[in-house]
Amino acid sequence: MFTGNGIKFFSGTSHPELAEIIARRLGVSIGKAELTKSGIGESHVRIAESVREDDVYIINTGCGQINTALMELCIMIHACKIASAKRITAVLPLFPYARQDKKEKSRAPITAKLVANMLQKSGCDHVITMDLHASQIQGFFDVPVDNLYAEPSAIQYIRANFDLTDLVIVSPDAGGAKRATSMADRLGVDFALFHKERKKANEVSRMVLVGRVEGKTAILVDDMADTCGTLCLAAKHLSEAGAVRVCGFVTHGILSGNALQTIEDSTLEKLVVTNTLPQAENLAKCKKMEVIDIGNVLGEVIRRSHYGESVSKLFDEVPY
Repeated sequence: MFTGNGIKFFSGTSHPELAEIIARRLGVSIGKAELTKSGIGESHVRIAESVREDDVYIINTGCGQINTALMELCIMIHACKIASAKRITAVLPLFPYARQDKKEKSRAPITAKLVANMLQKSGCDHVITMDLHASQIQGFFDVPVDNLYAEPSAIQYIRANFDLTDLVIVSPDAGGAKRATSMADRLGVDFALFHKERKKANEVSRMVLVGRVEGKTAILVDDMADTCGTLCLAAKHLSEAGAVRVCGFVTHGILSGNALQTIEDSTLEKLVVTNTLPQAENLAKCKKMEVIDIGNVLGEVIRRSHYGESVSKLFDEVPY
């Protein structure tokens, strides 16, 4: 049984709804912290309760005012560190700047590495995140990183809502093939993928479908959906190739720009996202969207981390 002794849980301003869900799962209250901004935009943080010798968890996700969220997190970590916290864990459902994980061209930065350095220099001892855009980001850290997966939640949802006899799991690009094949194998269904060529970032010039989808229900799976151009173009190609239904499952629904209208105008029957980012406004604007809760997964990994238990079980199962 979780007693909450020796643990403190704090939240930044990026996703208070998810923080509340995790706190309820843990049976603890969110710690008292005052977060304000000055007239010139500086973040001010004051931890308003003792954290001495406590196991501290701070949640802030990479969304909205992302630079503010990142600075809040670093300042909160630093504040707890110099207040003698025993261990500090950063909980980042969506890792900020995760798509800038390599040097694409000369003189380009590797910003994900910079973020890793910032968190460590602030005093972070452990990182919990979900569906990193590139798994090698874990190697940017010299502290433990638990990269959780939405795959078990996705599989549970698919089994409850779809007939597996005529299902095919589709990756919208070759980079997501490992994720899609893993899900297809666990469900015992077929797999297909798209080969795509980009003219520039967020703009696809050509997509070629590899695999058979005729007469089947196709589920597009990806780690994140930003402008949704690729996802909706893939849905169009699947419908043209004979798929009777096309749905999408995405871990991080960023949904920037005209993404919601693009989804509404597409052949997607529905787009399922997790609540790693706030989705209340998007749900109100787009009737094709559905959200599943991963707060129980994050809450359980925090509980296991606090008690020194293995978290590897959560890579395959959804906690109850």
